[in-house]
Amino acid sequence: MLQALTNALLFNGDAMTGPGTVLVEDGRITGIQSADASVPDGAVIEDLLGLMLVPGFVDVQVNGGGGVMFNTSRSVAALETMVEAHRRFGTTTLMPTLITDTDPVMSEAAEAVRAAIAVGAPGIRGIHFEGPRLNPIRKGVHNEDAFRPLEEDIEALYLGEGLGRVIVTLAPELVPAATISRLRDKGLLLCAGHTAASYDEARAGLDAGLRGFTHLYNAMTPMENREPGVVGAALDDADSWCGLIVDGFHVHPATARNAVRAKARGKIMLVTDAMGTVGAEDKSFTLYGVRIHAVDGRCALENGTLAGSDLDMMSAVRNAHRMLGLPLEEALRMASLYPAEFLRLDDVIGRIAVGYDADLAAIDPETLTVTRTWIKGAGKDAA
Repeated sequence: MLQALTNALLFNGDAMTGPGTVLVEDGRITGIQSADASVPDGAVIEDLLGLMLVPGFVDVQVNGGGGVMFNTSRSVAALETMVEAHRRFGTTTLMPTLITDTDPVMSEAAEAVRAAIAVGAPGIRGIHFEGPRLNPIRKGVHNEDAFRPLEEDIEALYLGEGLGRVIVTLAPELVPAATISRLRDKGLLLCAGHTAASYDEARAGLDAGLRGFTHLYNAMTPMENREPGVVGAALDDADSWCGLIVDGFHVHPATARNAVRAKARGKIMLVTDAMGTVGAEDKSFTLYGVRIHAVDGRCALENGTLAGSDLDMMSAVRNAHRMLGLPLEEALRMASLYPAEFLRLDDVIGRIAVGYDADLAAIDPETLTVTRTWIKGAGKDAA
């Protein structure tokens, strides 16, 4: 079936291109036309009435959604619930993220993602293992009793067939450079996070093959005048990507603005670090047997430790634009093109271009809210 998404204000992933029509067939974009061009005969027309059509958002750190936490619900059905919850806010690709847990839980999470990919579950293109080789000094909400070295069984799990893209967050000061290089060479996307590394240790990790940094500023050594720390290494490096949680709680807006200014353009990507409260009426969830509540958008333990977020990606884009003062186009790139590049999927997602998957979101340009999404051409209203 040929679809024609007409009367749309197009943002192609790089720039606003004005009113136009996007043609979609068999889940792929097959053509892009100017607004005055004739729609091919037989096409099913969707008139977007001047809405902004953008590449679907790509979120590389999603712990839960729709009342589901990946750590406690490890099944294809749970993953589908997470996707549906985040899809309402423009996310069409997400990386289910497993917070540090036991070997059996890690195995079950991997099996769930493998099964979801095998059956073509929309929106799932891989998995993010946040741990278990993290530093207890910067543990955050993670259970330090489950921290452990990257032994052969864990490496084998990371490298299992059928998992799509695999992100691993680790503390580089605790992992030999040779191990980082070996895992990088086998295709893993390695990020520094929950780390007490010095600048030199972080720099050594980058030289060995780290690709990015998990939730910049949070759970890592800060930048100081004589010790740049992990934050300094992250901002100084031109080749790595940094995930940034722009919810007003994890990072002060001024601090976030300085990161965007300091980091090489195209290397800051928005992430949500979302918990099960996103897209759910119940603004609480359970992690490690502890009930955690989201109050006014802030998820935290009783001692004040942040426990993920209640942030969705459309809100992250809106905050980056309005709270940080970034151009809307850059905020959109930070939510789509840049994370697609990080995942090495920018040849199929992150742009509106011929040959790309029809993963799209329609946004009201006045309110910056999502009204409809498409995943591989299958449309669904956000309400």
